[in-house]
Amino acid sequence: MATFLSCVFILFFLCFYVVSPIEAQTGGFSVELIHRDSPKSPFYNSSETPYQRLRDALTRSLNRLNHFNQNSSISSSKASQADIIPNNANYLIRISIGTPPTERLAVADTGSDLIWTQCEPCPPSQCYMQDSPLFDPKMSSTYKSLPCSSSQCASLNQKSCSGVNCQYSVSYGDGSFSNGNLATETVTLGSTTGQAVALPGITFGCGTNNGGLFNSKTTGIVGLGGGDISLISQMRTTIAGNQRLGVSTPDIVIDSGTTLTFLPQGYNSNLLSVMSSMIEAQPVADPTGSLELCYSFNSLSQVPEVTIHFRGADVKLSRSNFFVKVSEDIVCSVFKGITNSVPIYGNIMQTNFLVGYDIEQQTVSFKPTDCTKQ
Repeated sequence: MATFLSCVFILFFLCFYVVSPIEAQTGGFSVELIHRDSPKSPFYNSSETPYQRLRDALTRSLNRLNHFNQNSSISSSKASQADIIPNNANYLIRISIGTPPTERLAVADTGSDLIWTQCEPCPPSQCYMQDSPLFDPKMSSTYKSLPCSSSQCASLNQKSCSGVNCQYSVSYGDGSFSNGNLATETVTLGSTTGQAVALPGITFGCGTNNGGLFNSKTTGIVGLGGGDISLISQMRTTIAGNQRLGVSTPDIVIDSGTTLTFLPQGYNSNLLSVMSSMIEAQPVADPTGSLELCYSFNSLSQVPEVTIHFRGADVKLSRSNFFVKVSEDIVCSVFKGITNSVPIYGNIMQTNFLVGYDIEQQTVSFKPTDCTKQ
């Protein structure tokens, strides 16, 4: 059996499942994240083949790696807010904001913290084009602006004051940005159980000056990072201690927005060499030009078992976690070497796992599951 040793520490999380106070006693609820290539996504293009979608995903992975490298010291929430590439998002999430609730389709990002949406009043010159109506805080009975003296305002990297109200400012690695009023609102999450879960008093940004590489089908960003103002962190006060959410420590990034798994070059070379020595088939060239170890699909009758060793836990991968079809007859390993970059545990290796995070205990867990039945 072939195994390899992964970094011990984890940064950020993949937020597929969370536990609410409403259902904490019965195992919680799950919130659906919509992959950009899913038929449920507004980005879905039915004319594309699965291999075209994969190649686009590989390109987004490489772009996202470059943005992580711009902030290689992303062990704090202050450094993590520049890592998102909004137009290259892999996952979207439907939430509702306000009372009565207004549904929003937003980018779900594990590399940033602030939740924000485009708000009225916002003239066309100050907001990017959005298909759905902007959120109007005057129409919500639960909207409350936060003062500059608030702890939430103090936690921001960039802020200013307009009278007594706190104004936020956030920018991203690709030049995209959002500015507006920091406030609290009731955020409602839809559940795959069919029961909506309302979370009162959630800090968010009501953006009135936004721009960059945003798509008209999305209304903002839901930050799912480890900082104090991320959705996950704010839910700590309303979720039982048996919550399974997020963890933040500094060595390897578990990232929902990256398809491939990036490992230090020397380590990756050794891993692929060991794997290759245990596979009888002859390697072939990758038609995408991106991946390092590929085989003819028909020749790959057997592959070695791969197990990730974390501190206190072993995660056994299936073949589909580390080999992916890049064309009708070629499969390639998802491992790719990097130099002087942050290692990233990509989302293909997280497929068909219930990834659990305990914020209080600062631990992460992987439970094999069949996601098609969730």
